[in-house]
Amino acid sequence: MSKVEKPMQALANFLPEGSFEPVVTYIHQFKVHLTVTKKRKTILGDYRHAGISGNHKISINGNLNKYEFLITLLHEIAHLLTYEQFKNKVEPHGKEWKYFYSNLLQDFVQRKIFPVDIEIVLQKYILNPAATANGETSLLLVLRKYNTIKREGYVTIEHLPLHTVFIVDKGKVFKKGNKRRKLYECIEIATGRVYLFNPLAEVKIINT
Repeated sequence: MSKVEKPMQALANFLPEGSFEPVVTYIHQFKVHLTVTKKRKTILGDYRHAGISGNHKISINGNLNKYEFLITLLHEIAHLLTYEQFKNKVEPHGKEWKYFYSNLLQDFVQRKIFPVDIEIVLQKYILNPAATANGETSLLLVLRKYNTIKREGYVTIEHLPLHTVFIVDKGKVFKKGNKRRKLYECIEIATGRVYLFNPLAEVKIINT
């Protein structure tokens, strides 16, 4: 099974210092069934509203660093608070969700839980939080600095010089091109086709 239930005290191992007590307050108050999962490629966290069991369900990827884990958990708690007040009558990431998420983030920023560099980016992010973490590149870039496990030999597209040739995990070779809004246009060497890459995609440089 990919999901593992964690006793409340064990949850402290996934959270930055000073955040455990306020987080557990929400979990107990709203009867949250919290699970920590293995890495998922498409999502960092997930929320399901209370059903027959009477428990809200939140799952968070366990491979996240402590600051990213907390921010992802607050994202999902914001969904819970939105559902408690509006049920399914509003958009999942509409202004109501943004209101709750912004307030949660502001509360934890004021508690001085985050390092200064993360706090600076969060102050801007709080004004208009994105629906997904991948929607805010600057936030993810600073969060990744605190990853304890790094992939040796890999670098993000964001940090590659223009026209650098690189290879992805599936073996295809590309050349980095210009940035189009939030994504980079990269040319596949074998076919000449243009693909769009997230700035945070991790790749290996090929020496040419």
